[in-house]
Amino acid sequence: MSSPNRTESSPLTLILTGIPGLPMSSYWMALPLCCLYLLMLLGNCTVLWVIKTDHSLHTPMYSFLSMLAVADLGLSLSTLPTVLAIFWFEATSLRFEACIVQMYFIHSFSAIESGVLVAMAFDRFVAICHPLHYASVLTSSLVMKLGGVIFTRGLCVVLPVAILIKEMPFCRSHVLSHSFCLHQDMLRLVCGDVRVNSVYGLTAVILTKGLDSLTILLSYVMILRTILTIVSQEARAKAFSTCISHLCAVLIFYIPLIGLSLIHRFGKHLPPLTHTLLADAYLLVPPVLNALVYSWKTKQIRRRLLILLGQR
Repeated sequence: MSSPNRTESSPLTLILTGIPGLPMSSYWMALPLCCLYLLMLLGNCTVLWVIKTDHSLHTPMYSFLSMLAVADLGLSLSTLPTVLAIFWFEATSLRFEACIVQMYFIHSFSAIESGVLVAMAFDRFVAICHPLHYASVLTSSLVMKLGGVIFTRGLCVVLPVAILIKEMPFCRSHVLSHSFCLHQDMLRLVCGDVRVNSVYGLTAVILTKGLDSLTILLSYVMILRTILTIVSQEARAKAFSTCISHLCAVLIFYIPLIGLSLIHRFGKHLPPLTHTLLADAYLLVPPVLNALVYSWKTKQIRRRLLILLGQR
C-alpha cells in the first residue's frame, strides 16, 4: 500500500514539535539541552573508559554496566540531531525515511537497555542468592553470549515495526507531537488500517519490556527473601547496598516508560505538554542519571575518578 501523497516529486515530510507554549528557537531550552547531552556523553564515556582501563573492573557486573552505558549513548544520540535542530535552528521538517530510521534506533536502544537491566538483575541475583557459584555461573563466555542476545533481540524486534509503518499511507496532518519520532506518535497520523501495526507494536512491548520488568521483579523478590534470611544486620545492609544502583536505574527507566505508554493509549484528553515532558523524561533523563548514579554509588569507579581528578 502506498501513500497518495508520497511521490517521487514530493517526498513525504513530517513536522516535529518542540515544547508546547515555548517558541521553537528558545535558548532557554537549547542551552540546558546541550548541557544535558554533554553531561550524558561525558558521564557514559567516562564510565566506559574507566571500566576499560582498570583491569580490576573486568568482571560480569561491570561488563553489564558497559552495555548499559552503550545503550544509553545510543538512545541519546538517536534523539540528539532533531532535538537540537529544533531548538537551535527551528528545523522542524524531517523526511519520512529519516523519521523511520530515528524511530527504529530509539526503540531498538530502548529494548536493548531493558534487556541489559534484566542481565544486571540476574547478576545481582546470582551474587546474593548463590555467591559460591557466581564465578562458575557468570563466566566471560556467558556474559558475551547474553550481550549478543540482548543486542540482537533489540535490533530485530523493532525491525518489523519500521517495515510495517513504511508501507502505510499518511493522509492526515503530518505534525508529530514530539521533537523526535516515536512509533505510537507516527501511527497516529496514518489514515489506513493500523490494527496490524498496533497489535505487533503492543506484542513487541509486552514480550520485551513487559517480560523484562516481570523478570526483574521476580529477581528482586528472591533477592529480598535471601537478604531477610541473613542474620547479621550489617551483612544484610551491605548485600542490599549492592542493589541500590541497579534499582535506581530500573526505576529511572521504567517509571517514565510506563507513564508514556499509558498516556499514549488512555490519556488523549491530557494537555500536549504532559505527553512532551514524559517523552523527554523517558529518553533524555535515564542516560544522564544512570552515569551519575553508577559513578557515585560504585566505589571502584568513584575512587578511580577521584584519583584522576587529583592527578590533574
